[in-house]
Amino acid sequence: MRVERAALYLVALPLVAPFRTSFGEERVRHALLVALEADGRTGWGECVAGSGPWYSAETVDTARHVLLDFALPLLRGKEIAHPREVPELLAPIRGHPMAKAALEAALWDLHAQGEGKPLTKLLGGTRDRVAAGVSVGIQPNLPTLLSRVAGYVGEGYRRVKLKIEPGWDLEPVAAVRERFPDLPLAVDANAAYTLDHARHLKELDRFGLLMVEQPLAYDDLLGHARLAEKLTTPICLDESISSPHRAWEALELGACRIINVKQGRIGGLSAALAIHALATERGVPLWCGGMLETGVGRAVNVALASLPGFTLPHDISATDRYYREDIALPPFRLEDGHIRVPHEPGLGVAVDLPRLHRYAAGMWTWRP
Repeated sequence: MRVERAALYLVALPLVAPFRTSFGEERVRHALLVALEADGRTGWGECVAGSGPWYSAETVDTARHVLLDFALPLLRGKEIAHPREVPELLAPIRGHPMAKAALEAALWDLHAQGEGKPLTKLLGGTRDRVAAGVSVGIQPNLPTLLSRVAGYVGEGYRRVKLKIEPGWDLEPVAAVRERFPDLPLAVDANAAYTLDHARHLKELDRFGLLMVEQPLAYDDLLGHARLAEKLTTPICLDESISSPHRAWEALELGACRIINVKQGRIGGLSAALAIHALATERGVPLWCGGMLETGVGRAVNVALASLPGFTLPHDISATDRYYREDIALPPFRLEDGHIRVPHEPGLGVAVDLPRLHRYAAGMWTWRP
């Protein structure tokens, strides 16, 4: 296939409720979508970069710049036989994995459509549905937190993850654990602590958590390795896993026992498949994280999570967990604590163009 035209859309989707982490609070999700046209078909990808450089150095604006001015020109005149060729084609661009992942996802969608197969089958997926967990942001008080968790438990989510930060950690975790003694529970610090907090973080061991996700800085593998020696609870790395090589380094150092794979953050599905192979070889549990994606990015994550090495519940919630009205149809629904894996050709979702234009805050086009 050869890309004949590309369009980038910046959409601003209001969230059902504010989502607060140690980085800050989001009320509106700004998502950059990539549409590629080839052979009479359109493939879609989503860039998971945020509005500001808080979670990552990338933003929707830097991603748009890199895609239009550098990444897409590298595809000019290229005949692409398979999306796995994309990382090598984009190798001259240093960094910017979120921008690269969006472009690769759109090419995977095109390729799967051309093959007449669902993305899950091309990736090696083996499941018809994946277990869904839910991430609960930092709440204004304990009663609100308990009410939100109770609601998600009632809906059937298989795992709850609490966002924590210094000053909002032991007390909320204790309250949730007391209320729900058998609930599979995890916490996510989004790099809010330092190794000096080790003794304090050790207190989390008494709550029987599935994991403590990304307690220290994104670039501190050695600190995580030292913290892992002190905790009984497994450490899961998220922001620290920026590539397959970084995943290998983390495992070699003993910096984590679980990996959160976000294909949109590590450079795309090819990188995710490489991490999957590494983790499978070493018996390391994986799960698929979320970045408040629209249905486009969510479809890619669901297909990835259908692979056999992804053994823990994922941050792949139902569409209505975040959005009253998404730009991709059909919406993902929670069914007995699981999300159905699409089995239509390509991503298995269709972008609702009227909705897309209604929520669009900007649009840019590119032709070879």
